[in-house]
Amino acid sequence: MFSHVMLGCSDRERSREFYDATLGALGFKPGADFGKSDWWGNKDASLGIGPPLNGEACSHGNGSTIGFKAESPEAVDAWHAAGVANGGAAIEDPPGIRDAGFGKMYLAYLRDPDGNKLCGFYRIPADQ
Repeated sequence: MFSHVMLGCSDRERSREFYDATLGALGFKPGADFGKSDWWGNKDASLGIGPPLNGEACSHGNGSTIGFKAESPEAVDAWHAAGVANGGAAIEDPPGIRDAGFGKMYLAYLRDPDGNKLCGFYRIPADQ
């Protein structure tokens, strides 16, 4: 649905370690250094991190969430564990099944080291 998401970070190395770990748990290779930013992705979408180019402090959006698609509930759990082990904070309910009225999902939520809200997401097939 999106082409890319760019997040500001206050400590690029810390953020790179966090995203290498969490996105690595979802099967992505380590981020690529593009000079002023680091990027992860595939042919469909990309995520970038870097300090704001205007030189001001980065901030996170209140009410914003970035969801990362996983291939299984176990991959969501691995993503969540990697995030907590690499400077992220577990938030909301523990990882598990949610039914939002349009199908069951297995979700987990984290804040990255700069406070951005992230979600590990797996849609459970209707026949399960």
